[in-house]
Amino acid sequence: MKEYRLDKTAFKMQTFEEANMNNIFDDDVPLAERLRQAYYLTSIAYGFSRDNPPKLDKIVFSMRKLASDA
Repeated sequence: MKEYRLDKTAFKMQTFEEANMNNIFDDDVPLAERLRQAYYLTSIAYGFSRDNPPKLDKIVFSMRKLASDA
């Protein structure tokens, strides 16, 4: 199995102020755009297409109502 290592040349040390200035999720970015960007990053991380996401395995995951003791 190949061992993955962090590419340390892709990042640089920053102060908190510099990192805050480079934040792409700033307050003026709409929530829909933040969600679109987050979904894109998730699709890249897990290796699936945004146009054809994986289906939920309903055998593993199930849902039921809670019994009320009323």
